[in-house]
Amino acid sequence: MADEPQLQAKRPVSAALAGPYGHPFHPILVTVPIGAWVTSLVFDIASHVVHRPGFLTQGSQWLIAVGVIGALLAAMVGFLDLFAIPVGTAAFRTALVHMTLNLLVTVAYAANFLWRSSTYSEGGSVGLGRLILSALSLAALGVAGHLGGKLAYRYGVRVADENTQAEGYTTGRTRRNAHSEM
Repeated sequence: MADEPQLQAKRPVSAALAGPYGHPFHPILVTVPIGAWVTSLVFDIASHVVHRPGFLTQGSQWLIAVGVIGALLAAMVGFLDLFAIPVGTAAFRTALVHMTLNLLVTVAYAANFLWRSSTYSEGGSVGLGRLILSALSLAALGVAGHLGGKLAYRYGVRVADENTQAEGYTTGRTRRNAHSEM
């Protein structure tokens, strides 16, 4: 059986805001910035391939904005999940690095959005500096995502305990045998 600090990290601070036990909102919300930012980089690269790239550069800029908004929403919910992790643990330290990297990535994308605003109506391809900033930001997001995976899959933060998980592995035969042994 898991010890008390580990069990604490599995329970939400506020089920209404962070998601109920076994169904945290943070992993759902992070799909918005990840998807938006990956697609914006694809648009950035594609803007160097097509004849009239204006629609791609503008689409990329707005995808960056969608990603920043989504990241801020995910960060608010993730911050609540951070409160469930006991201070001083390896999980807490990992969560702090995860949070810091994600906030830096979000700031980099917000800056990239503003940097692009000066050339929004030109209709040309995305400048090399802006493209590189997006690629580096996405790489940092990958590292932060790896740490988020470590929090969930290695440390079990906001993941149901083993007894709850075992419910998904019972078969009709297992349930009948358990009842017949009583």
